[in-house]
Amino acid sequence: MDFQKNNILLSIVIPVYNSEKTIKTVVQKIKETLSAKIEYEIILVNDGSKDNSYIHCIDLYKKHSFVKFINLSKNFGQHNAILAGLRFAKGDCIVFMDDDLQTPPEEIWKLINKIKEGYDVVYANYIIKQHDRFKTFCSKINNIMADLLLKKPRNINITSYFIIKKYLASEIINYVGPYPYLGGLVLRSTENIGKVDIMHCKRKNDRSNYSFRSLLSLWFNGFTNFSVKPLRISFFLGVICSLVGFIFSISLVIRKIIDPRVVLGWTSTIVAILLFSGIQLILIGLLGEYIGRIFLSQNKQPQYVIKEMYNIDDNKN
Repeated sequence: MDFQKNNILLSIVIPVYNSEKTIKTVVQKIKETLSAKIEYEIILVNDGSKDNSYIHCIDLYKKHSFVKFINLSKNFGQHNAILAGLRFAKGDCIVFMDDDLQTPPEEIWKLINKIKEGYDVVYANYIIKQHDRFKTFCSKINNIMADLLLKKPRNINITSYFIIKKYLASEIINYVGPYPYLGGLVLRSTENIGKVDIMHCKRKNDRSNYSFRSLLSLWFNGFTNFSVKPLRISFFLGVICSLVGFIFSISLVIRKIIDPRVVLGWTSTIVAILLFSGIQLILIGLLGEYIGRIFLSQNKQPQYVIKEMYNIDDNKN
């Protein structure tokens, strides 16, 4: 794919949440990096920001013809916001990046050049992560989950800075469920995945917009929407626990036969009850999570609700 031709378009989708201090700088750096080299569009998706991000996005849309703006009715989550922007992206390739300057726009050509080698998707591999300890730990958990449940290549890290081809984007937007997880949508559609080393910058905002609750929700989206392995694991866990309980019961009977004076322990009985009842409650909760998501999907819970659109036509891909 020759990105130097004028008829090739690059789309850049940026979910915006409480980034009034950085979003204008992000757009300016993209302009400085790409202008006069490639035709491009920037799609900003305001995901219910609580600060003045909306006003800044309006200013950017008015100032730059290449900026498109989608304003959601409330905060639906980063991945939902990305899908909202993706459905209106016209590019032959689509880049996704953060709004806080941690994913430097200056590095975008590395992604572009790498996908030209024939990959369907290319993820940024951060040379030195600048996340805080909490976010770094959560990122590791997320990648372990993707390795075990989604069959992610172990040499690839799922990050928020990546590029995909248009055909893959067309497949991803077919997902209409209320709980999207982009890593799962990508991994179920292709195995032709590349990576490229990219610098990772320190946050310009005070703290991450991801709380533990939102990260936990993202993990649930990943392993309940795109894998049934948790249910299979719960089955084998139940079998193991039952086997352990059976063996323990047999050993107690044998001990009582050998030595009738042995007094069966109250403590061991209570521990066993607490252990197995706890496991049962966890598995019931897991089943409830699957069933609850099915229920909400059947009731057409919206993936997102668009309140306003600027410089975007209604002719979706």
